[in-house]
Amino acid sequence: MPDINELNFEEALEKLQATVKKLESGELSLEQSLACFEDGIKLTKHCQSKLLQAEQKVEILMQNGIQDGKLNIKPFSVDPKDL
Repeated sequence: MPDINELNFEEALEKLQATVKKLESGELSLEQSLACFEDGIKLTKHCQSKLLQAEQKVEILMQNGIQDGKLNIKPFSVDPKDL
């Protein structure tokens, strides 16, 4: 699997859905199932992180609103360790 951190939300969600289908198929060995499950957990955390970043951006936009007729956007950063 490519570096999960390089995936956008939609790509990660698509890979997560494919992983779930593989697990539900019942055709994987125990070792393959565990590896797939581990990938699924990583993808889930990545998706949650992307959603949190989007939520925080929306909150910043809502708090700042429009000032002087311009949309005021402030950058923010999320440390993945905080998730």
